[in-house]
Amino acid sequence: MENKTSGKSLLLSIALLLGLTLLGVFIYKGLKTFSDKDRIVTVKGLAEMNITATAASITVNFSFSGDNLQDIIKQSEAKKQLVLTYLINKGYNKNEIQISNINFDDKQKYYEIQWQNGQQVKAKIDRYSTTQSLTIQSKDIQGTEDKAAQIKLDLVNKDLTSTVTTNYSFPELNSIKPKLIAESTKNARVAGEQFANDSKATLGKIKTASQGQITIAGKYHYDEDAGGGDSDAPKEPYIQKARVVSTIVFFLE
Repeated sequence: MENKTSGKSLLLSIALLLGLTLLGVFIYKGLKTFSDKDRIVTVKGLAEMNITATAASITVNFSFSGDNLQDIIKQSEAKKQLVLTYLINKGYNKNEIQISNINFDDKQKYYEIQWQNGQQVKAKIDRYSTTQSLTIQSKDIQGTEDKAAQIKLDLVNKDLTSTVTTNYSFPELNSIKPKLIAESTKNARVAGEQFANDSKATLGKIKTASQGQITIAGKYHYDEDAGGGDSDAPKEPYIQKARVVSTIVFFLE
């Protein structure tokens, strides 16, 4: 009986010892895992891409003002025809020239109070003003600025002085967004792996990730977040730079 009792006690002791040992191992692993979760690194990944315009246009805009609405409408119509004739003679197809409707503004007064020589005076102003524009599509996107400059000079020489502006159309940002995000994430991982190597650790899984908004920088499009005054920004008006920065937090193992 005593041998059986001693044997049971021994087995119980061994089982208890094994249980405590396993408990210690699990506690150790749990504490280690909890500690490892505190080992993280936060890195940023930058991705940039130049976007080239897919279309360009040149707009010729002119205006008149006066007290007789019918007279300035006639002046605007006459100038429109002269500018249109000039553009057709330059080789632009009439069907490709978009002519806007004439717009006019009625101030409903002939005088307004202005400051002159330090005192308020009643000054004569034109009651009516009109504006009209002609827009042509430019097939030579890279040469649009030169063409617009030549048109402006020619119109001045013909006593048809007008405001000449250019406009460019770029691809939708959504069409390049996936590629930019993938590139920024890749660059963030490269930075994280470098940090992990320097720390004698291994880069683990992503804990959190934050993808910033896509910003644009270019000659005619400045964004404060993108560093609009950046010397890196494209100087050509038909090129813009898209930029995105992703912030990613990795576990370190």
